[in-house]
Amino acid sequence: MMLEFSFHILPLRVFISCVGLVGNVFLIFSIIQTRVSSVKTFELFLLGLATANLEEIVIVNIYDIIILHRSHVVSDAWLCRSLKFLTVLGEISSILFTVLISVYRYQKLRDADKRVHLSIYLDNIRAAWTAIRLCVGIAIFLSAPIFVMNLQGPTGSLMGNHTWNHTGCPPDFFLCSKDHCPTVHRIYKYTFILLCYLLPLAVVTLTSCLIVAVLLGPRTAVKPIASVSGSTQIGRRRKVRGLHRSTIAILAAMALFQVDWTLYLVFQMTFNATDNPFWAELEFFISTSYTSISPYVFGIGKSLFVFKNFWKKSRKDPVVDN
Repeated sequence: MMLEFSFHILPLRVFISCVGLVGNVFLIFSIIQTRVSSVKTFELFLLGLATANLEEIVIVNIYDIIILHRSHVVSDAWLCRSLKFLTVLGEISSILFTVLISVYRYQKLRDADKRVHLSIYLDNIRAAWTAIRLCVGIAIFLSAPIFVMNLQGPTGSLMGNHTWNHTGCPPDFFLCSKDHCPTVHRIYKYTFILLCYLLPLAVVTLTSCLIVAVLLGPRTAVKPIASVSGSTQIGRRRKVRGLHRSTIAILAAMALFQVDWTLYLVFQMTFNATDNPFWAELEFFISTSYTSISPYVFGIGKSLFVFKNFWKKSRKDPVVDN
């Protein structure tokens, strides 16, 4: 029944994956075509997010479609663990970059009228790269225990008689039987859920509320200065409109993030993969919906998905810095 259900929804899985691949690749190329001296920290964070999304989409399809749905027996436990490690690594990295983007945007909006042209800490390129390395390092650290997790029961076979038994690679790396689930295994599971899902979800929700409060709060009117040229004022107004459009896009992406990972937590805490044979499909659609849609939301908000601008960038001759 599980394989028959998976076969029927396979076209939908392929469609969502293709949408995600195109969106993330387009976002990456739109950013890397910008001159190095012109790249801003926000674009670096978007580049990290798109790369993590792309890696997750590719690996999760290799893991789910080739192994789980094509009945390939995984005799090598390290192959199974490696695929799960890469899947979780991309997923956590995507979550952490989303948190970083939400915090960064709130920092940019907070007290913007008082700060005027003064930059914040994350505007510094070195600080931005440090934050990116920190996100990747945390993702690797939290994903690494997968290599020592006990994916099998005490008899050396997978837990119970389930539809994924023939693959030798369970769809949920937290999977363990009710009769054999070590305490360390449970501790890691709930610690992982707390640090990788609950805490980021709380941070994103809080920063989203704070951003909305800033946007809806009283604004200090800035009086025009006589010495400032009209073109400068027009440039500032365009910059403010661009910031506002980008902020709205970030809020939309944050809302999608909250819906997706709230659903994931509900299913994770309510159902058990051993009792629900459709868990692999649910996890795929919940996680992949964010990684596939978010690049379009961010790209449109940042005007990176304007095909006319993309075409102009691609036709420009390369600039050689002296």
